[in-house]
Amino acid sequence: MIGIVIPAHNEERYLDACLRAARAAAADPALHGEAVRITVALDSCTDNSRAIVERHATESGPRCLIDHVSVDARNVGITRAAGARHMLHHGARWLAFTDADTEVAPNWLAEQLRLNVDVVCGTVAVHDWSPHRDNADLLRNHFHNSYTDADGHRHIHGANLGVAADAYLRAGGFAPLACSEDVALVTALERTGARFAWSAAPRVTTSARRDAKARGGFGDTLLRYVETARAASAAGM
Repeated sequence: MIGIVIPAHNEERYLDACLRAARAAAADPALHGEAVRITVALDSCTDNSRAIVERHATESGPRCLIDHVSVDARNVGITRAAGARHMLHHGARWLAFTDADTEVAPNWLAEQLRLNVDVVCGTVAVHDWSPHRDNADLLRNHFHNSYTDADGHRHIHGANLGVAADAYLRAGGFAPLACSEDVALVTALERTGARFAWSAAPRVTTSARRDAKARGGFGDTLLRYVETARAASAAGM
């Protein structure tokens, strides 16, 4: 079984689209009918996130089971680890991680598995920069010029990460970190000698949100990009 883990803290705005995309990836014919389990790890949710998950659970087919686990941590490392633990308990051989504000491509899982390694670190794309309003064009251009969206990149994103179950266990899993839990896991995986693919083939599209759920994560990175882009523009670069 292949497992998809999605941490969520009050993500009713994005979660429906996220789950629709994950279900499409689970139905990819290239998976040859292998079962896929999608688990949303709900962390301290007070909105309609759980209801959205439960609706998708009733709609999914026999080869795509959708469920949730609940934690009260306000900590993405703890939340991802809880989802992974749930998957391992149910026999997942491969753990694919994404975020609730992210939509994976239909061939996302198949592309991860095709690489035949222990760990797949993928890239992210942003198609809607409008949350940054007056800085949207500036940020789009800066991201395009500074981000490596190609094979051989060295980006680490919890929104696009795949790990073999045995490799995950050898590395000790996600640490209980409020941010950069993905970086810490990759570092631990490197220490174990895991085989890596730094690939742009598994595609995801993530949001350019300004209300980052995990301080220090991708949302905050974009805000730093805005400041860098402004400084470069002011300097005439």
